[in-house]
Amino acid sequence: METEVDKEILKSSGAELLPDGRRGLRIHGWEIETLRGTILTSLAVEEWESKLQTSHLPEMVFGENALVLKHLGSNTKIHFNAFDALAGWKQEGLPPVEVPAAAQWKFRSKPSQQVILDYDYTFTTPYCGSEVIEKDKEAVERKANTKGEGSLQWENCEDQIDLAALSLKEPILFYDEVVLYEDELADNGVSLLTVKVRVMPSSWFLLLRFWLRVDGVLMRLRETRMHYVFGKDETPTVLRENCWREATFQSLSAKGYPVDLAVYSDPSSISQRLPVIKQTTQKLKIPRKV
Repeated sequence: METEVDKEILKSSGAELLPDGRRGLRIHGWEIETLRGTILTSLAVEEWESKLQTSHLPEMVFGENALVLKHLGSNTKIHFNAFDALAGWKQEGLPPVEVPAAAQWKFRSKPSQQVILDYDYTFTTPYCGSEVIEKDKEAVERKANTKGEGSLQWENCEDQIDLAALSLKEPILFYDEVVLYEDELADNGVSLLTVKVRVMPSSWFLLLRFWLRVDGVLMRLRETRMHYVFGKDETPTVLRENCWREATFQSLSAKGYPVDLAVYSDPSSISQRLPVIKQTTQKLKIPRKV
């Protein structure tokens, strides 16, 4: 949920709330906003399935939900939405996670239906955000991809997000969390994609998290963190850290960890138990003017 902040604190921090009931604020040349809507209608589901060339979507897709961070001086926009995330899922095309035969029947939509799990029903996505430069109402967009094609490119770097600075006590000017999609895997676990944002007087920070738990089989955590410090560099630079973790229930049990599902309901509490599969750090240099 978004937070309420004293107007004097906002003013002294150089921030102002967005007008017309919008969720978010403007601060030091950035406009940060969260958008919320309902789940996709049946008509919208058909449209998305056609565009994504699939007959499968998560149970709950919040197609209007988004987090948007716009650098006003350059019209650079970093944003997070369900459609691009599912496009990443479709492109990656992971093999389906095997579930016990006794649990497969739960995936039927009709009692007589034959269950064929021939797609990644977990909706695991490599998505780590979308970037766009808006100019004269036209957009030149770089979709998230491994080649980094387009006008905006993330560069590999050795820099690290300053966690010590983030732990300092300072006012939270804006905080919100947005759900992009969710699926309970036919009561076999959970697949959940969310994005959180926190804005302080010194910086903004966000966490995009994909959390998967296939009960008794697998846990998968893919996280993207971004951090921007106001006025730190002559060239505005966003740092991004991606960390993918994964483990089977069997491997955790072999290490002596409990296998009680209640223990694994919160990814924050067990993330360190999951081995790192992939980790990268990148930076995005934002042009001052288009």
